[in-house]
Amino acid sequence: MAETKIKPRGKVRPKAERPRMHKVILVNDDYTPREFVVRVLKAIFGMGEDGAYAVMMTAHQRGACVVAVLTKDVAETKADQGTQAGRAAGYPLLFTTEPEH
Repeated sequence: MAETKIKPRGKVRPKAERPRMHKVILVNDDYTPREFVVRVLKAIFGMGEDGAYAVMMTAHQRGACVVAVLTKDVAETKADQGTQAGRAAGYPLLFTTEPEH
């Protein structure tokens, strides 16, 4: 009996792994004005007025709130931009990041 050889039709490409996502978290403080926080959320995270207000109030009531889930580089950049905006205005506004599980 003759042996049949099977040739692959194309190259097998390894599946690209999805980048690990990171959460951007707004940390509440007792000094940064609510209006300023809403302005930063709108400017840096592209939120609408209602969404920004809801995120700000959640952080105010619970101590922190997830603002967005993004790739690591984008999350870290936006968190830094938000924190720096607060510092530039003299407020202790703080955004942090952590890996999404």
